Amino acid sequence: MKKQRPVNLDLTTIKMHAAANASILHRISGVIMIFAIGILLWTLSLSLSSAEGFAQVEAMLGGFFFKFIIWGICAALIYHLLGGVRHLLMDMGFFEEKVSGNLSAKFVIALWIILSIVVGVCLW
Repeated sequence: MKKQRPVNLDLTTIKMHAAANASILHRISGVIMIFAIGILLWTLSLSLSSAEGFAQVEAMLGGFFFKFIIWGICAALIYHLLGGVRHLLMDMGFFEEKVSGNLSAKFVIALWIILSIVVGVCLW
């Protein structure tokens, strides 16, 4: 028997719930932090290499592009921390139901947006 399977799955028609989005964002923020470690180690190495290197890093920190990168790193770190706490609470038995899981995911995403805005304001 031939099974009826979709030939072309249109991903734009699939609506994911907040908990799924929160889980995907948690993984993406983890990947961003892997790359952030390289950027931060490079700037640390450059700043410790000499007085000229320190001045170069200081000059980069004054520019928009580098501030944007630092903001992105901070935003990823904040989200990963909040999402990790949410996952730990779920491991302890909280927010496992569909309604409470979606509410906790929406709360984490909203808190992340607020804290990212605060960090952005502090950087500029």
